[in-house]
Amino acid sequence: MLLRTLFLGLAAVCLSPAWAAADDCGDAAALVRQAYPKARKSADGASFTLEPHISIPLTRPDADTPFGLVCKIWPAYDDLLLVAVPLIDSTQSSDDGHVGDIELLVVARNSLQVRRRLLQPGLITDDAIAIRKIEFDTGRYRLARGVTAFGLRIEIANHSQANPFSETDLRLYAPAGDALRLVLDGLVVADNGGEGDASCAGSFHSTEVSLAMSPASHHGYRDIAVAEQTDTDNPSPDKDGECQSHPGKSVTRSYRLRYDGSLYPVPEALKVMGP
Repeated sequence: MLLRTLFLGLAAVCLSPAWAAADDCGDAAALVRQAYPKARKSADGASFTLEPHISIPLTRPDADTPFGLVCKIWPAYDDLLLVAVPLIDSTQSSDDGHVGDIELLVVARNSLQVRRRLLQPGLITDDAIAIRKIEFDTGRYRLARGVTAFGLRIEIANHSQANPFSETDLRLYAPAGDALRLVLDGLVVADNGGEGDASCAGSFHSTEVSLAMSPASHHGYRDIAVAEQTDTDNPSPDKDGECQSHPGKSVTRSYRLRYDGSLYPVPEALKVMGP
């Protein structure tokens, strides 16, 4: 199966990859207490509970615990911290899937005061195609003079070797006064999939997407140039039984996202499959 890599960059104005694995949360419990004064900490200290049945896990995400607070210092405004808070509905979630929301917070780093917040319903909802990673993207999304957006990336994948699937989606958010606004509602920036015999033979594809801010603008926000590259591979065993790659010709497509005064409409081919 082709390795799927995500990159950002088209020219001098390209968006550099700025999503990081480092955890900037610091005292996660203090963050939650400040943002949710009525939340109650669990006996083991691993989560908080909001009445009546909403859980806020604090544990660092890993293979067994995919959700936890995600934090990233915002380089465009380094006195601010971006926080993604998972709000899990414990009555509807199980080992087979989760139901819940994400609340995005923009927090003052020194005081932990919440400056802006936005609830995103249903973003933590999965099943056999499970959420693997949630992270911030603080690339240089300068939409207009004085307006810099940040991104939230959500990666989903299944466990199938014969029919693998993974997808990484990007949403962009811009400050608007004391609030946050969703300006790009889900763009597929990477995907990987195909069908095979779980040993060697099969047909697989891998797609990479790059973004760059354009000088042109509509309704006050700059256009976003999108370049998509899709590669294919049809591996098969050779006469000695060794698995050999048989890549096809790369296919490239380009798109331009134009702000319509409310959102950047996403081309049908790049729309997310999830919530």
